[in-house]
Order: sequence, then C-alpha cells, then structure tokens
Amino acid sequence: MPPTQNLSALQDRPWSPMPPDEQPAGLRSRVDSLLMGLTTACERYGHIALRLSLALVFVWFGALKLTGDTPVEGLIAATLPFVSPDVAVPVLGLVEIAIGLAVAAGIAPRVVLLVLAGHLTGTFLSFVTATGLMVTDGNPLLLTADGEFVLKNLVLISAALVLVGRELRGPRPAARDAAVA
Repeated sequence: MPPTQNLSALQDRPWSPMPPDEQPAGLRSRVDSLLMGLTTACERYGHIALRLSLALVFVWFGALKLTGDTPVEGLIAATLPFVSPDVAVPVLGLVEIAIGLAVAAGIAPRVVLLVLAGHLTGTFLSFVTATGLMVTDGNPLLLTADGEFVLKNLVLISAALVLVGRELRGPRPAARDAAVA
C-alpha cells in the first residue's frame, strides 16, 4: 500500500516535520517543538485573528465613507452612476460598519459572512461600469490603483468563505483539543 494511503494512525497526531517513529534530538527537537507550538497557536487563534481583521477593515472603511473622508468616493460614483454619491457613499458606510460590528461580535456568523462576501462581490461591478478607472489602455492585465484596490477583495471574500466553512464544521472535539495542547 502506498504510504499516502496509510495515514489513519497519523491523523490524530498534530502535524510535525519529524516522522512519527523518529525521536528528534538537540536543535532539531527544539525547532520541532517550536513549530508544533506555533502550529497549535495558529490553529486555535488564527480564525479569531481573521474574523477580527475582517471586522476592523469593514468598520474602518465604513467609517471613512460615513465621515466623507474616503478616497474611493469617485470610484463609487463611477461604479453606481444611477445613485447620487451623496446618498450611496454614506449608505455603503453604514452597511459596512454594521457588517463589521456583526462580524466582530459573532452575530449570525454564517449569514453575516456570506453577506460580507456578497457585498465585496458587488465591488467588481466597477470593472463593468467604470472600466476606465480599473484598467490601463483597455488591457485587463494592466490594473490601475483602483483596479488593484478592488481585485484584493478576492482575498477578503476568500477569508469570509474560510470562516463560513469553519462555522459549518462547528467546534472541534474536546478530545482533539486536549491532544493538541
């Protein structure tokens, strides 16, 4: 049987760069121990950092829109030419603050995170309605600063979807948490 198919004994063991049958020695043992500690911390707290950083970005960007200090007012006006920027910008700001606070507080996380992903997906409308602001010389590979600003939303959407997936899995079994600690 190929070694990749015989992993059942390893699945209960946290990841380690060392094979399970070898005992690390010296510096390698300390490095392995450090990596195990960092991996455990990432597994335990990474989702919290991801959730709170998404919340911070949404509250911050929303507050900038609400106070009239956002650098993307022109982009919003060009993306939504059928709505006055005097209305669209503060309304988007309020929506973003509400989403950010709900994400931070963990209120209905699956629903709120999917709304967040949907809201960010809507930003790609700018590639249709404000193409000249998004790309240089009509070339979709030559993004402007506004184009890059919107494209990075793919990362934020992916982060929200990762958190939704984690919510669907539910809490980890206590026995596995104890084994990792």
